[in-house]
Amino acid sequence: MLPDLAPWRSSRDFRLLWCAGVVTVFGSSLSFVALPLQLKELTGSTLAVGALGAVELVPLIVFGLYGGALADSFDRRRLVLWTEAALGLVSVLLLLNSLLPHPMVWPLYAAAAATSALTGMQRPALDAIVPRIVPHEQLAAAAALNALRRQIGAIAGPALAGGLLALAGLRWAYAIDAVTFVLSVLLALKLAPSPASHDAEKPSLRGIAEGARYAWSRKELLGTYAIDVLAMLFAFPLAIFPFLADDLDAPWALGLMYAALPAGSLLVSLTSGWTSRIHRQGRAIALAAASWGLAMAAAGQLRNVWLVLLLLTVAGACDMVSGIFRSAMWNQTIPDELRGRLAGIELLSYSAGPQLGQVRIGGMAALTSIRASVSWGGLLCFAGVGLLALGLPKLMAYDARTDEHARRMRERRAAVAGPPDGEGARGVEGAGPAAQTPDADPATA
Repeated sequence: MLPDLAPWRSSRDFRLLWCAGVVTVFGSSLSFVALPLQLKELTGSTLAVGALGAVELVPLIVFGLYGGALADSFDRRRLVLWTEAALGLVSVLLLLNSLLPHPMVWPLYAAAAATSALTGMQRPALDAIVPRIVPHEQLAAAAALNALRRQIGAIAGPALAGGLLALAGLRWAYAIDAVTFVLSVLLALKLAPSPASHDAEKPSLRGIAEGARYAWSRKELLGTYAIDVLAMLFAFPLAIFPFLADDLDAPWALGLMYAALPAGSLLVSLTSGWTSRIHRQGRAIALAAASWGLAMAAAGQLRNVWLVLLLLTVAGACDMVSGIFRSAMWNQTIPDELRGRLAGIELLSYSAGPQLGQVRIGGMAALTSIRASVSWGGLLCFAGVGLLALGLPKLMAYDARTDEHARRMRERRAAVAGPPDGEGARGVEGAGPAAQTPDADPATA
């Protein structure tokens, strides 16, 4: 039941990447809380604060797709380093704006858009590095450990940010965020180079379209994207938590509601050893997403706030189970030369869904009621997952032991000689000499 730490033991680069991610998540949580708070203080407008989501969505979509193409065309380590440094610069600019006698509003929106764009460019490269540095049979364990890192940040980061903002103010939050980016860049500098294959094309619309065609040809992959989007579209209730807390006569529970989903995810991550022994991952994804919907449907019907919190925690656990197996399927079957572009598509699937889901639940709550919007959304999610399961038999039949794409990836990775010191495979088919030399110095590569 304990987390499988095999990726930590077998891959030095995975350890570095994981630690850099912890530092980044903690620092970013400070700005994640500070930025809307500062906008609220400057404008006093809920509309102005809500507009941050709209400002962030388009850059995330555009640069997520382009970042996927970049990840297949350039050294992924360099791409991570440059975007991480640029994100740190954004934090510095937020700090400078906060130091002005009269801070300006437009830099806050500019910073939100820039952060979203840079995250969209970076995330595909980060996701595409993992299959190179972690042995094939440990990819599910790596997905669980990465999820654990994110959930620790999702719970601890905002809590610490709230205390820091109350005691020290916005300026210290932005300053500490900038320092954490310096630390994460120093850790990422120690990563081995991760160059593109020799025959990689320059990033282009044609390359992005090639990745989309490959995704369309893999119906089991389409199923993972579709189930995630559907679950978030119909059963993602964060936007109405403040109203739900009031409806339950428990405004004191608002913070617990926000913490319940990541707490459930964290519980799964901390007990994720079993996930490496699940091979029919498509069925596990569908079952977890359907359970997420049922938990949300039940939460909308209950009047006891503690039972609602329990069901939200169960839903968070189901979401994490789905996320672990989606990541494992992607990393086990997608060719390295397409991994970046497919990671860009994945980024859209798990980013656009929550954004659209907040619009859906807010609009439905206005037309019906708070609790009805939660319950009916959960039921629609359950029904939609059932229809997708019936309509995508390849997803339900997927077995990591026998799937032709997973088998091909295992054979390709086995054909690439790993490093002699047991640090985990870093070379990739078609990669340059630097990627195949385990002792290459990333600072001089």
